[in-house]
Amino acid sequence: MARPRQFDAQTALSAAQDAFWAKGYNATSTRELTQAMGLTQPSLYNAFGDKRTLFLQALEDYLNHTLRERIARLEGTLPPAQALEAFFAESIERGVSDPQHRGCMLINTALDASADDPELAAIVAEELTTLGHFFERTIRAGQADGTVDPTLTARDVAATLLSVQIGLRVMSRVMPDRALLEASVRPVLALLGRKPRGTT
Repeated sequence: MARPRQFDAQTALSAAQDAFWAKGYNATSTRELTQAMGLTQPSLYNAFGDKRTLFLQALEDYLNHTLRERIARLEGTLPPAQALEAFFAESIERGVSDPQHRGCMLINTALDASADDPELAAIVAEELTTLGHFFERTIRAGQADGTVDPTLTARDVAATLLSVQIGLRVMSRVMPDRALLEASVRPVLALLGRKPRGTT
């Protein structure tokens, strides 16, 4: 009897994530996934389930290593206003340093697959809401320590920052120019009452 093929599940999942991230859920075929992961179709199904289940696992892994990690790290180590500045600086860096110009997998998913998939739309909305809550908490903390304008309505500004982040990551796919991306963020950070890095 032939031995079952051995493979590293995390390596295979990362390969699937790269495939989905580059082309999107709808445009990525099962054949492309098996080729990227180095698996046969039966092995893929046995290990990860169907294409949709694999995509959800890949998206979860992406979020754990990007957005969620960044929120936890910045919120726990930097003063509030600096955390906001660093968040957008990292977003810009990710956008300009990716040679494939893939943007953000979460936001790509919002544009690609969620319109006809209510469950997936809910997952995307939940993650974006989490990001909005991070912005709101950080703004309130900055108002408390005097680094953010106390007359601003934290919830409204958080919604603005969320919109800026979404636009920033979409722009980075087709216009990955550092100066342009920084210019799109600079006025919003100035609105908070803190002078952004690199301005005079």
